[in-house]
Amino acid sequence: MSDTVSRTELSALGEFGLIERIASRIQITQKSSVKGIGDDAAVIDPQGLHQVITTDMLVEGVHFDLSYVPLKHLGYKAIVVNLSDVYAMNATPKQVTVALAMSNRFPVEAVDELYEGMLFACKEYGVDIVGGDTCSSTSGLIISITAIGAVEKENITYRSGAKENDLLVVSGDLGGAYMGLQILEREKAVFKSAPSAQPDLGGHDYILERQLKPEARKDVIAMLAELELLPSAMIDISDGLASEAMHLAHKSSLGIRIYEEKIPMDPTTINTARDFNLDPTTCALNGGEDYELLFTIAQSDYDKVKGSPHFTVIGHMTDKASGYQLVDKQGGQHELKAQGWDAFLKK
Repeated sequence: MSDTVSRTELSALGEFGLIERIASRIQITQKSSVKGIGDDAAVIDPQGLHQVITTDMLVEGVHFDLSYVPLKHLGYKAIVVNLSDVYAMNATPKQVTVALAMSNRFPVEAVDELYEGMLFACKEYGVDIVGGDTCSSTSGLIISITAIGAVEKENITYRSGAKENDLLVVSGDLGGAYMGLQILEREKAVFKSAPSAQPDLGGHDYILERQLKPEARKDVIAMLAELELLPSAMIDISDGLASEAMHLAHKSSLGIRIYEEKIPMDPTTINTARDFNLDPTTCALNGGEDYELLFTIAQSDYDKVKGSPHFTVIGHMTDKASGYQLVDKQGGQHELKAQGWDAFLKK
């Protein structure tokens, strides 16, 4: 039996053939998805709810490196990072559209692999793919996802609703995705210098998964509803804790105070950061891609999150004149600065 992997050129199918191939794998599950792929536009019935819409783009060489990111994982992540933005509005994602631009170095089988990850994510989160676009690219792979969600008008949560003295709460732990990226980049450098070397990924499963296969915090939205807790403001952590906290403060015309000792980090993240001679707190503040939810609640709601293994109170909102502050473990106060991801900064 031959070990040769089959390769079907995109030109063998053409654009419409590729769309038909993709559409044949998609099943509509949401009642609000009236019409999916196959017409000039999708048709969605919001069923009396407010709709929230978000778009995110992933560009090869900027947001991902295919030398160590499997296409299936990339497809999964592309969907999930968009759903995270919907959850950050306290909404439920219902539909997505997918636009792909790819060069002829990608065969049809690569598109299948990418969509396998996307379809798996959609199944996990109960979301329909209802449309999109495909075209050629001269600069590698580009993925653009638009996610559409729904929420009752009275439950929608913006970045701008925080009040002075509100508590700042975060789900999960931080910094893991960034340290997973450091491991992958290290092994890529080793491979370049010694192609026969085997990658050393042992003991890093958790942080590698945080980078390669992140999860949107659907469960947090369910927990908040169960606790009858409506955040006053909320955002997802894609660009780093410091950046996102400052967004909440800025949009709410407030200051913020974060306590270093309260920032939740997994022991694997801490130990790996130290192995790389990095400050774990800096990684948590500025690493990004954790896709946890950062939100504010009234002090009167503290008992609802107290003692929960899912939530950590890391600070509080202050008056605008107090600015953005980080209190270190010795009690010293420092200006909080956003040093995380910025798509337009020179790297």
